Amino acid sequence: ASIPCSAYRSSWNMPRIEWKFQKGSSLVLFYYGGELTEPYKNRIQFSPTTIHFNTVTREDTGKYICEVVGDGSQIAKSEVNLIVQGTAAPQPPSLLCRPPGPARPRRRDAVPPSHA
Repeated sequence: ASIPCSAYRSSWNMPRIEWKFQKGSSLVLFYYGGELTEPYKNRIQFSPTTIHFNTVTREDTGKYICEVVGDGSQIAKSEVNLIVQGTAAPQPPSLLCRPPGPARPRRRDAVPPSHA
């Protein structure tokens, strides 16, 4: 799952980027000072415009807030609500992001045509 940071401005000089996760009244700062914090450190890939989860669980459901502060007085913020549904079993992100392809059962009794 990828979450965009639409607040990022490439024209700003050396912007400071912070990511926060809000669930109910709880607010966790999980990316600041160029570092990811636990338990996100090994689960997320960061770029200035996006965070990408290697795996997601229902516990990741909540609001993700990206805050960008420029070297002047500029501040921009964007928010994305992530809702994780389905089974709790871990699955590769590729299976979560697109529907499965058509099933192609193989017949065990199929005999290849002879080359007579």
